[in-house]
Formats: sequence, structure tokens, C-alpha cells
Amino acid sequence: MPNTPDQASIQKRIYDLKVTGHLMTLDPGLYCIFHTKNQKPADDHGFPGIRISLPPFLKHNPNVQITGFEGDGWIGAEKGALLVQVSGKESTQVLVTIYQDPSSAHPVPSLQVVRLNDAPDSLVAFPPVASEAAYHAPAAAPVPSEAAEAAVGASAVQAPAPRLRFDLQKEGMKVVAHLQMQGDVALPVGEWMGTPGSQHWIEGFGIIPPASIAPEDIEYQAVLGKGWYSPWQEGGKFCGSRGMALPILGLAVRLKGKAAEKYICRLTASFIDGTHLGPVTDGEPVSSYTLAPLESFRLEVLTHKEAQDNPVEPVMMPQDVNLVEEQAEKSEKKEKPVVKEISSAASSSRKAKKGQVVSE
Repeated sequence: MPNTPDQASIQKRIYDLKVTGHLMTLDPGLYCIFHTKNQKPADDHGFPGIRISLPPFLKHNPNVQITGFEGDGWIGAEKGALLVQVSGKESTQVLVTIYQDPSSAHPVPSLQVVRLNDAPDSLVAFPPVASEAAYHAPAAAPVPSEAAEAAVGASAVQAPAPRLRFDLQKEGMKVVAHLQMQGDVALPVGEWMGTPGSQHWIEGFGIIPPASIAPEDIEYQAVLGKGWYSPWQEGGKFCGSRGMALPILGLAVRLKGKAAEKYICRLTASFIDGTHLGPVTDGEPVSSYTLAPLESFRLEVLTHKEAQDNPVEPVMMPQDVNLVEEQAEKSEKKEKPVVKEISSAASSSRKAKKGQVVSE
């Protein structure tokens, strides 16, 4: 039976895409899923693209949380990333869906999966980061190997928390962070890590304690989402990620043991939405109400006497100083016309007393 004009019109309005889906099994843990390097950008219609979500039969699983820049798990064709947290004691599955324009020559994007929260028990001061051990995420059902490689780039990596590579004895206490557009930066404690107002986020950080503070006596964690934090890391370990285009949303630092008996830490931070917070003290997290990426922070470690001599006061950021100056200038400009009006009114009043008519 030939198509009617209405059916032909409907068919013209529907454009078929090439869609493939694969199930990826993840053990309990915290994972970052991101595009491998040198991916081709999407075409004008946004294809190819990848979406990561819970499969229909697990969509109400409370033990899986997927967090990314897009609320629907879409990470596009390149430079995308998201976090997947699997809680509980059992492995689970996520659905990897690839959308392609069938007429496009774009290759299928490849993904890499890094497990973020596996760290060896012992602390090594500053060796080079070893090559990461391969961790292959098995599929629940057999998937053709060619399709599996196209879907997931086939390699998922289990990454131990990398060690920071600085001489603790000679360089004293340092803060190290991976900054967007800059890479790794190391600064003494008390300096601003990152630039307030720069709109560049921080992807990860670590703290190198001095010889007077045992690594296990200082701990820190990253804010990854609403009520979602990374595991506490001890001194000398890196917390967060590097080069994945995945910002942290805040942080917390605390002292323990002998270090807490002698010192107190203060933390101040700014975020790319303009929020400025702090100083806060031992262990209190700082994060923006809007969950904006962390832009900069300053960690101070003081003796209890120094803290008493320098009580906690709200910190004025550099841009706040500029804002105050601008407001002061505007205020001065506004006050001058007011003075003229008052002077004019007084003059008019004097003239009126002399019997002159004053026009308003």
C-alpha cells in the first residue's frame, strides 16, 4: 500500500540516528568517566555524543549516583567527564548509549574510566607516579568486542592516589593543586592557590606537611557534589583529578593527633559563581550554595597562640577591595549633587525671606 501524503510528510519529519547501547559493570567505588585525548569535536547537530545513565531495570537504585555538568548524563563527543559513585557491597551496571549521525564520518568517541578512591596503605614520600594498573569493567552480557571497544574505549583504569613529589624536609609545608589552564602548581601554605576572580577552576589538590607534622595527622577531602565528598586523604597524597576537565566543588582540611594539639588550620575559598567563604577552622567544608567549581583557596596553619593573637575575621578578596573602592567613588559622586541641592535650597530660602519669588 503506497504512503499517503500525510505519511510521507511525517517520515520527512523523522530522522533516524544510529544508536548503540552497552552495559558496563562497576564494582563499589568512585569513578571518573571521561573522553580520551584527541577526540573529534561534534558536528553542527551535536553528534556523535555519549550519555551515561542507569539502565531501566536499575533506575531506582539508591546506591548509584551519577554527577556531571549536564543533569542528564550527557558528555558529548569530546572533553566531557562525569563522576559515578557506587555504594554498598555489590557491583552494579551503568548504561553507555552512543548517538551517531549515520551519514557522518565521525569516529565513535572513546572513553576512559578511572577509579579515584583506591590508595595503597603506606605513604611514599615522593616517587614518580607508577603506571596505572589496568582494571577492565566486565559487561553483564556478552557484547561483540568491536562494539565494546567503540563504546567504552575498552579500558577502565584503577588509579591509586598519586604521590606528590616534593622534598618534605627541605621545602617545608606546601600546597599543590592542579589548576585549569595551568597544570600543577606548588605554593607555600598561607598563599592563595588559584586566582580569585579568574573563573578557572581547581581539579585536585594535596598538602605536603613539614617534618614537624606527621602525614597521618593532617587530612583533607574534596567536595564532589551535594552531600558528596571524596574519601579523606592524608598528607602527601593527591585528592581529586588531573587533566580530566572535572573541577572539585570545595574542600575541607583537618588536623589530628599531635598536630591538632599544637596547630589550628584556617581555610578561605572563592568559587567561579563569585561566592567567597571563610575563614573556617578544622574540618569544616567550604562549598558554594550553588555548587559552583572551586576557584581558589588559602590554607593557613597557625599555632594556637598565633590563632589567639590573630582572631578569625572575614577575609576581603582582591575583587572585594576593588568593589569597595568603586562603591566609595560612586558614593562620593552621589554626595556632591546632594550638597549642591542643599546649598541651592538654602539659598532659595534666604531669597524667599527677602520677599523674592522662588520658582521650583
